[in-house]
Order: sequence, then structure tokens, then C-alpha cells
Amino acid sequence: MEMKKRISLELRNRTPAEVAELVVDNCRTSDGEVEGLTDDFKELEFLSMVNVGLTSLAKLPSLPKLRKLELSDNNISGHLETLSEKSPNLTYLNLSGNKIKELSNVEALQNLKNLKSLDLFNCEITTLEEYRESIFELLPQVTYLDGFDQEDNEAPDSEADADDDEGEDGAGPTGDYDDEDDEEEEEVSEGREVGLSYLMKEKIQNVNSSHP
Repeated sequence: MEMKKRISLELRNRTPAEVAELVVDNCRTSDGEVEGLTDDFKELEFLSMVNVGLTSLAKLPSLPKLRKLELSDNNISGHLETLSEKSPNLTYLNLSGNKIKELSNVEALQNLKNLKSLDLFNCEITTLEEYRESIFELLPQVTYLDGFDQEDNEAPDSEADADDDEGEDGAGPTGDYDDEDDEEEEEVSEGREVGLSYLMKEKIQNVNSSHP
């Protein structure tokens, strides 16, 4: 499916200005350029264009609120200066599986002052000697490269994801435990009742046996 058509489908009767997240993975560009995106997507914060055949970002529109950009498995080899011009507030950029070979290809990312996480996994650049050290030196604003910081600590999930996970995980087991607790309490209380009635019967029998 063409990118333009896919974007119009993803709008789902909304105007571009109402869209905060847009995923058009696995569609196709006709000439390796971004198609169908316009400056009207001014509220867009998350954009995913994975495996769409991109070779260039020259036609990326102005997306001032864009914070996360997924571009993995395309054919981008450089000319990334468009990103700082069009999306200066990017904090997360995934370029894994592209044609990026040299440090000079990513030099333009220096102008993305808010960039915290960069992914270049499966790009040829990762085979360079002292690749990680060089990237951290070139882009001092980046905290996480390919999912790990300079001390090899793994990047945490975004705060929103972490909160969602806790909510989902917490709800299930807590509910189960409550049910078990209730059952145990019932058993205990039943046991007490049985024990009491048994004792009462014994007392009555004892009283009867002592008064023939």
C-alpha cells in the first residue's frame, strides 16, 4: 500500500492536527521520499515509518512536537540535518537496519539537543572500531545508544509503559491472592465452628456422664 493512502486510512476521520501518534510501517514510498505527511500534523509526537523503503528524509514536513521517530529497516544513508530543522524536539530516534556507515553520516544529529536515545543497531557503522565511544563523544547529549548507556546499563522503558505494566501485572495476581485469602479465611472460620461445636458436645457428654 502506498504511504499516502496508508496515512489517509490511519486518520480515521480525524484531521491531521488531531493526530498525536501515526504508524505507517510496511507501506511503500514511490520514490524513497516521505509522502502524504504535511505541516498540518503539528501535534504529532510519535511517528513510525519502519520498512517503508525510505532513502531520504528531505521531504519530512515540519513536526515541532515530534519526540519519538522510528525509521528502522529503511535505506537511509545520511543527510540527517533535516531532522534538526523539522523536528528539533526529538528525544528518541531509531535508525537501526539502515545504510549508515560512517560517523560523518550521523554528525548532523549534534543539532538535536534533546536527543536522549539513538539506535543504530544493524547499521554498518556499528562495526567501526570504538564505535560506541565515538558516538558518545560525537553526540554528548545522547544517554542511550542501541539501548544501553556508556556504563552498559539498559535503557528503561518509557515512564508511561512502566506505569501501564505495573497496573496490568498488579491487578491480576492481587485479585487472585484476595480470592485465596478469602477461601482460607472461610476454611479457618469453618474449622473454628466445627471445633467449638465439638467441644460443646464433649462438655455436654461429660456433664451427662458425671450425673447418672
